[in-house]
Amino acid sequence: MQSRKTLRLLLACIPVFLPGASFAQEFPSKTVRIMVPFPAAGTTDTVARALSTPLAKALGQSVVIENRPGANTVIGSELVLRAPADGHTLLFMAPSFTINPFVQSKLPFDPLKDFSGVTRLVYNPLIICAHPSLPARNVKELVALARARPGELTWAISSVIGGGRIGGEMFMDATKSKMTVVPYGGGAPAMTAVLGGHTSMLIGNMLDCAPYVASGRMRPIAVTSAKRSETLPQVPTVAESGYPGFEATNWFGAVVRSATPRATVERLSADIGRALGLPEVREALSRVGMTPAPMSPAEFDAHLRREMEANGKIIRKLGLKVE
Repeated sequence: MQSRKTLRLLLACIPVFLPGASFAQEFPSKTVRIMVPFPAAGTTDTVARALSTPLAKALGQSVVIENRPGANTVIGSELVLRAPADGHTLLFMAPSFTINPFVQSKLPFDPLKDFSGVTRLVYNPLIICAHPSLPARNVKELVALARARPGELTWAISSVIGGGRIGGEMFMDATKSKMTVVPYGGGAPAMTAVLGGHTSMLIGNMLDCAPYVASGRMRPIAVTSAKRSETLPQVPTVAESGYPGFEATNWFGAVVRSATPRATVERLSADIGRALGLPEVREALSRVGMTPAPMSPAEFDAHLRREMEANGKIIRKLGLKVE
């Protein structure tokens, strides 16, 4: 009797020891969700939709996009944080991810502790553009003018915590110059203010400014990316204009919950990187001024830390808050 019980127990345990047997599901085992914490048709949404089809093909699973805007991207981020840490839910994020910890006192998560980087997706250069009446044609002349007339030059911004504001503050910090920030309720009003000569300059998106540069209604001073832009290759960078290492761009990336298995994170990073290299994806992104710029998970984690350090320095200095 006892021997039969022992045999049944041994037989029940056999599947555990069989080669390859596992109770854990391999990735991917179901639909992959991309959480976009912005409205549909925006830049982040455009990137997600350009990648969804090739990523689905690479993973062998459906890829769906969910737009959950609100609270400066916090709502969508929280939804990813509540999802299982299995790689099936990604957050496509923007620089606000590294700005929120410094401007929101009750942020319900820690970007570095609660999330792991998968890859940077794309970036788009910003450009410093001035009204043609401003007697400065390059960075050297602009800095000299701003130092000679501290606070007199005006800087149009579309948001008190947006990329243009942070980039402008970084520029003033790097060049030891002082200009007066003038906030507007969006990119279009800020652009109109510069075109009308009501403000001296702005840092704007390359594609938004390019037509006005071509028509002579705006004067390009420099681009803020590490390399020159393909859209306006004749315009030098801030870095090559006397400030090596300067870089301030709009960028977008993918993160998952920090407890996600490393092999899953690496698989997602590799598949997204390959998708970003496809001609049809690059063409779609080029139309909205985006340059593919994938990174390994380790590289992107380091990038997030650098961005938070730089943004924190500027925001603490300014005392910015959104509450």
